[in-house]
Amino acid sequence: MKKIILSLSFCLFTAVSFAQSAYTGQKFGEEVKPGDVKPAAKMEAAMGDKKIVDMKIEGKVVDVCKKKGCWMTLEMPNGDPMRVTFKDYAFFMPMDIVGKKVVLDGLAKKQTISVETLRHYAEDAKKSPEEVAKITDPKKELAFEAKGVVILDK
Repeated sequence: MKKIILSLSFCLFTAVSFAQSAYTGQKFGEEVKPGDVKPAAKMEAAMGDKKIVDMKIEGKVVDVCKKKGCWMTLEMPNGDPMRVTFKDYAFFMPMDIVGKKVVLDGLAKKQTISVETLRHYAEDAKKSPEEVAKITDPKKELAFEAKGVVILDK
């Protein structure tokens, strides 16, 4: 009987420990498991000289695609927001999450964005035709392709 009670106590303790370590909030895509989460501001330093790194980051949302939530941007220290897309467009974000904190699991990337893609992003953001036409050069930037996202409750 003591072994049964001890086993049940251990199982209960394990279940409670697991429940407390998971992120709470609205979840999208694959599960974001607790672990080594870096602030978005430290992503580039954590990448070192690699162009693509699998990692988890946390940041504050500054914009969301106005069409259907197909991308969002996170606040970065240099004032130039970082674009987040979603793996295989498997999920989209609610458009009312500006200002909220999120945790992402996916691929951090250093990339060059073509003029055509930059113009597409500008159109999605409801920029005027004049603003879109001013985009004439590709842009080197940090980006993130999320497999999973949690909009944190806190």
